[in-house]
Amino acid sequence: MPMSTDQAAGTRADELLELAERYAAHNYHPLPVVIAEAEGAWVTDVDGARYLDMLAAYSALNFGHRHPRLVAAAHRQLDRLTLTSRAFHNDLFPVFCRELATLAGKDMVLAMNTGAEAVETAIKTARKWGYEVKGVAPGRAKIVVADGNFHGRTVTVVSFSTDPSAQDGFGPFTPGFEVVPYGDADALRAAIDDDTVAFLVEPIQGEAGVIVPPDGYLRAAREICTERGVLLMADEIQSGLGRTGTTFAVEHEGVVPDVYILGKALGGGIMPLSAVVADRDILGVFRPGEHGSTFGGNPLASAIGIEVIELLREGTYQRASAELGAWLVQALRDAALPHVTEIRGRGLWIGIDLDPAAGTARAICEQLMARQILAKDTHESTVRLAPPLCVSLEDLAWALERIVDVIAAA
Repeated sequence: MPMSTDQAAGTRADELLELAERYAAHNYHPLPVVIAEAEGAWVTDVDGARYLDMLAAYSALNFGHRHPRLVAAAHRQLDRLTLTSRAFHNDLFPVFCRELATLAGKDMVLAMNTGAEAVETAIKTARKWGYEVKGVAPGRAKIVVADGNFHGRTVTVVSFSTDPSAQDGFGPFTPGFEVVPYGDADALRAAIDDDTVAFLVEPIQGEAGVIVPPDGYLRAAREICTERGVLLMADEIQSGLGRTGTTFAVEHEGVVPDVYILGKALGGGIMPLSAVVADRDILGVFRPGEHGSTFGGNPLASAIGIEVIELLREGTYQRASAELGAWLVQALRDAALPHVTEIRGRGLWIGIDLDPAAGTARAICEQLMARQILAKDTHESTVRLAPPLCVSLEDLAWALERIVDVIAAA
């Protein structure tokens, strides 16, 4: 029998989990919690139990669940206009583009929906720029990427992944990429040749386990790209928009990339919204009909994006991330946890590496869930912590106690 949304709201967790198991493709392995409501840094499941969200939808919820200003912006726009497609202008998209370009210090914005779309757009941009501006011979453009990368799940993007699970069963793959070790500037320099059009890099690698590169790596990459006439493209989909304590993670090294790739938090945790942001001599290579998206930059997403940019301009979330993140990293290190081999982090983005003796990171996350904390594992042995940037010190102290107990007892 068909089920209305009202009926779904009253369905038990075990029934909903069974429905997901039966009808949803198994491309994720979520923790067995069914969330029904959320506010700020906290979520509530269908049975009324509350949990502290320490994942923030992989940084899509930097400003928290249902931020009042973002929800209000969405409500206002829902009563006016939601979609025109790019076949026509609307009254918010140009404003969003201006505000985002200004925030990034660039000339132009190409808006899409998801992060993977933004990465694909950046790849197309770099190749077209390489042919039309740099003068690379047709069909020869090469993009250098780093090992351990995660830039999305499309066929082209997984073509240059070094994670076997991202590639197995999905070939043949798209050519035109060369992989170098992350954090190795000499390897980057050696890989660049006359056909190289771009270096695509995460300022901090998120899916790899919150890997912070050696100090000076991004500065060296900037110098090398400038010397060789190669675009430096920073994938700030997870690391950007306040997550690491600055608006963009590249700011920690005083680096300005040629291309910003943004997503996740740009839509305020309400709408998918992503963008490639660059100067006119780069994004100006596109002409009508050469790239697009029906929903890209739609009025509803643009309304939320404008408000997100206003929040970032205030700097409150960046400061909170820097201060609370420094406190949490130090507190975790001071706890001298057994079976922990490394604690990495920048801002409120932390990776805890576990010795195999502690069991899997998945098992740790399941135990944390039993203690009302929602975190997520990556690569078997790393627990990621990335709460919304609106989380309070009191909430983090509460979580710290439970994290320490669970890992110490592993």
